[in-house]
Amino acid sequence: MKRWRALIVLGTAQFLMVLDTSVMNVSIGKLVEDFHTDVTSIQAVITLYTLVMAAFMITGGKLGDMAGRRRAFATGMTVYGVGSALTAVSPALWVLTLGWSVIEGLGATLVLPALAALVAGAYRGRDRSVAYGVIGGLAGAGIAVGPLLGGWVTTYLTWRLVFAGEVVLVIGILCAIRWIPDPPAEPRTRLDVGGVVLSAVGMALVVLGVLQSSSWGWLRPRNVPFTVLGFSPTLCVIAAGGATLFAYRAWERRCEARGREPLVHFSLFAVVPLRSGLAVLLSQNLILLGLFFAIPLYLQVVQGFNAFQTGLRLLPVSVTMLLSAMSGPLLSKVAGPRTIVRCGLLVLFAGILWLIAAIRPDIDNLPFGAAMAVLGLGMGLLASQLGNIAQSSVGDAERSEAGGLQYTAQNLGSSLGTALIGSLLIGALVATFTSKIENNPKISDEVRKQAGVAVEGGVSFVSTDQVREAAQRAALPPSEVDAVVSAYADAQIESLKAAVLAAAGVTLVSFAFTRSLPTARPGRTADGRAAA
Repeated sequence: MKRWRALIVLGTAQFLMVLDTSVMNVSIGKLVEDFHTDVTSIQAVITLYTLVMAAFMITGGKLGDMAGRRRAFATGMTVYGVGSALTAVSPALWVLTLGWSVIEGLGATLVLPALAALVAGAYRGRDRSVAYGVIGGLAGAGIAVGPLLGGWVTTYLTWRLVFAGEVVLVIGILCAIRWIPDPPAEPRTRLDVGGVVLSAVGMALVVLGVLQSSSWGWLRPRNVPFTVLGFSPTLCVIAAGGATLFAYRAWERRCEARGREPLVHFSLFAVVPLRSGLAVLLSQNLILLGLFFAIPLYLQVVQGFNAFQTGLRLLPVSVTMLLSAMSGPLLSKVAGPRTIVRCGLLVLFAGILWLIAAIRPDIDNLPFGAAMAVLGLGMGLLASQLGNIAQSSVGDAERSEAGGLQYTAQNLGSSLGTALIGSLLIGALVATFTSKIENNPKISDEVRKQAGVAVEGGVSFVSTDQVREAAQRAALPPSEVDAVVSAYADAQIESLKAAVLAAAGVTLVSFAFTRSLPTARPGRTADGRAAA
């Protein structure tokens, strides 16, 4: 039992990191109400949290190498606890954004790369495979407990108690920090500040462009702060981000050429299994966080469920993800990582298609729950393998840097997932609603004109009751009120299906990245013989 004490501490930290986002996703409706804001603003807060982690995760890993991984882990947990405390008492949306998105996000950038490296340093061989299976399973547990716990607390008490409870957990983890073996720090080097700035700005611009596409429009400008040659700035902002990341790569190569320590050794990307594992990690989290943004909107805004009822309906995906993620060591006895990952993607694709069929105006809990269970099974199969693939692809000296890349890929995927699926959802809602009111003979030209002006001013995903109230305030005849509400209700369902279908497309694309994943089972060579 003593050898697993470190895993208890590290696993609890992993659970805590995942708990946050799942609580926020299931509490979207209550957050909108408490802070007198809209869904798009909460989407931005959720996206910023994962973006902060993506932008500074590699920096956190580098700081862990320089200061010592256990010290970085402890410092990160302390910062995370301060952010949780501020979030728990936040009186306004900007304070929530500061406490949760920024301070907690920065704390996580120190914790997660150190966590990945500390697990790899504490365990070897099959124990390491078991440890990563447990870490993946606890990530699944965070997703499992988050919606249910967060939903119950949000509905019957307040979501703030979840973050107050996190402070208590952080204190417990810090009290048991000595259970974790502490590998020596690397020789002190100067932090590559230029690389930090360029990488953070590049990723921020890409995600910002995707996030704002729903209000700015992709080409035709809608609600924009400025235009570029008469076009929406969306693609220009994304292109600027891409150019900045290209400049970042050139900067890092110049650092290496001059004998300075870069933020990232790009030679790591020549390790093919690591590169493939990172690509699948990014797409996995893009799908997961995108769906976990869209599905609570379906349950809360369309179906009218409270946070606890939403958490109950998300429970099947969480439970099956936990169980299949924990089964990684058992599956590894009969199949290699590539086979398991491909099976996970197939199951995930089938679950997404099933979910699309289950999204209807009146929910049928059995088909919806079954679809969610299949989704969780596929996600868990991926989680059972990808962390171990990333860490086992490099030597001990590169573990922390690989951990930084691993969690950068995860959180960049999470940021893009929330931003992309959210923007596709709003974009499809606008296009479908506009089309339906234009083609409905029961709706007058004047109402079509008013709706067009409202759409140009920006649209949020609201309930049909809110649309009905707005139409009645505009003094529309009852027949036109019913026609507008009906058109909006149909647009809601169709836009949700379009957003989920996009996740299915990402799943298919992910198969292209599995080609170079390891085929041999742990402890075996590629031809199936026992490793020396």
